[in-house]
Amino acid sequence: MTEGVESVVQEAGVEAPAGAETPSAMARIRAALIPPTAAHWGWWAAGLGMGLTIASVAVLLAGRAGVAPVPTGGKALELAVKDAILANPEVIPEAINRLQQREVEKLLASNREAIETPFAGAWTGAKDGDVVLVEFFDYNCPYCRQSVADVERLLAEDPKLKVVWRDMPVLGPDSEHFARASLSAAEQGRYRGFYNSVFKGQGALNQERLIRTVRAAGMNEAKVATDLNSKAIEAEIQKNLDLGRALGLTGTPSYVIGNRIISGAAGYEELKKAVEDARKANDAA
Repeated sequence: MTEGVESVVQEAGVEAPAGAETPSAMARIRAALIPPTAAHWGWWAAGLGMGLTIASVAVLLAGRAGVAPVPTGGKALELAVKDAILANPEVIPEAINRLQQREVEKLLASNREAIETPFAGAWTGAKDGDVVLVEFFDYNCPYCRQSVADVERLLAEDPKLKVVWRDMPVLGPDSEHFARASLSAAEQGRYRGFYNSVFKGQGALNQERLIRTVRAAGMNEAKVATDLNSKAIEAEIQKNLDLGRALGLTGTPSYVIGNRIISGAAGYEELKKAVEDARKANDAA
């Protein structure tokens, strides 16, 4: 091992004084944080307003009620829609849910390659897995730590599953420094060792912990020192933040599995069901 990483991480500001955050790094982090209401609903609300017209709702409700199709305009349509809604109010959330799922599927389809293609060695499991579980995470996130065991259990039980990790540091400068070292580990073929060392270890994310983790993972310290300022790694982090924003992710962990986006520490059962549903959909296709 060289002594390069220890000196360079100090120069890189891993343990910067309070208030001395790197503007460019924090600007990217703040840009990735979207108000929860906007993130959860805003990206598909426009589609709802345009796609769920009065006529389409009327036809759907009339079909559910088992009556003849309603008129296509005028006062008769207005009255028919009102009557159908009053008779079948449960259809409104059903229609909204269907539209939301369609918008999710379109969004994922247009970003599928970027989401599922790992950065270097930031993946594990089956190389050509029939289902890909993508996790957006932050090393400073306690819910990400809590979810590690769920993903490990899925990997142990499912030899056809591929897991792709996307480093999305949104919880401060220490998160970004660890993400940069993590992606250096991906380039060195040491990603999972670094990942496990952080989440299974103890202590705050700081300069001392970073150096200890790099050494525990058996990484080339000189390369890590260089990679802390790597433009390629910076671009990957920015890409992940941009993907998170595009997908409406409001925090970590967040998962993309097939045509589903799952937010938060959902637990083993929900993740397993999402994998099974994605596999069924693939088989049907």
